Amino acid sequence: MTNTNVAAQPLWPAVLVVLAGIVAAMHVGKVAPAIPILRAQLDVSLVQAGWLLSLSQMAGMLTAVFVGMFADGFGLRRSVLWGLVLLGLLSGLAGLTTSAPQLLLMRAIEGAAILMIIVPAPALLRSLVDPDRLSTAMGFWGTFMPTGTATAMLLGPALMAHFGWATWWETLGAIALLMALLFNMGVPRVAVAVAVAGARPPAANLQRLRLVWRTPQVWRVALAFACYSGQWLVIIGFLPTLLQTGGMSAGLAGTIAAIASAVNIVGNIAGGRLLQKGVPSQRVLGIAFATMAAGAFVVFGTPSDTPLIVKLVAVLMFSGVGGMIPGSLFSLAVRAAPTEDTASTALGWTTQMSMLGQFSMPPVAAALASGYGNWSLTWIATGALSLMGIYLTFARKAHA
Repeated sequence: MTNTNVAAQPLWPAVLVVLAGIVAAMHVGKVAPAIPILRAQLDVSLVQAGWLLSLSQMAGMLTAVFVGMFADGFGLRRSVLWGLVLLGLLSGLAGLTTSAPQLLLMRAIEGAAILMIIVPAPALLRSLVDPDRLSTAMGFWGTFMPTGTATAMLLGPALMAHFGWATWWETLGAIALLMALLFNMGVPRVAVAVAVAGARPPAANLQRLRLVWRTPQVWRVALAFACYSGQWLVIIGFLPTLLQTGGMSAGLAGTIAAIASAVNIVGNIAGGRLLQKGVPSQRVLGIAFATMAAGAFVVFGTPSDTPLIVKLVAVLMFSGVGGMIPGSLFSLAVRAAPTEDTASTALGWTTQMSMLGQFSMPPVAAALASGYGNWSLTWIATGALSLMGIYLTFARKAHA
């Protein structure tokens, strides 16, 4: 695909695509700092809190690949735009709920709107950057989740302390609607035309899906993403709760969790740049998964009298070095698509597997902690995911 027309586009549209992802990620991360308040005000159990962390991923786990197929036909720009609008409206309505089951239901529905944003966004970015800058662009796109969750963890405790969790939900809904307005004004429709014009005549939806499913490299990338995202959400999502259980204030716990999430941004950008410079993806991913395994062991597997600073450094290493994984995998997923017109479908399947990890791991970790009485067994589950990620990394063909 030539990028002659796209290269003339200003940088601002691509920035807006990344900002749209960040806003979506703020809605993913808004639950973590609210868990102690929700447990007190809505009588949410620890396992229910795990479901609140993961339910927005349920729609992705079930339908992300179909959202990708839908976006290929509906239009990448329109999908992101309407996803932002729906997310804003749904979050505002969720602020009116009065019970845990109601909030759980709204959380599940929000997941569909989040998918409409994050699944087509990488393919839309692809139309806005030169091919030789794709790895770097995907590295920056990979920062959307840690940036959004860090922002939510930083702002959430302060706002909820004064106005409550419902206002927090409603504020984020308003931010999504504002982002939709900016996106509509700043991302020209011609960007979509360029993306579609460069694609081959689209095959039938099921044919595209079968083609993606028959591509082993797509499966390896997608499963590796699941191994990463599941354990990252467990540690970052429950970190404020863990710290507050140890006596730390909500504000300080939220700040530390935000920092832990934010260092993931550095890893995302670094991963993209290392690939851009020709560092083998196997080396980048192998080091990152191994570091995540070690970090999770220090956080959960070491004795309770281990100095807090040691565990905090381990969390920062876990998130920071682990951050090289998503940017690298997004880049590989785009390249792994078997044809030009299956890019969104391949990204949708990768996202679906990522959502599977995010959906399943928080409840599993919460159930282990509730059943055993503490979090000491959690590192076994996260470590197993890291080992699987390492296996998938070195099972990939060298040309990946």
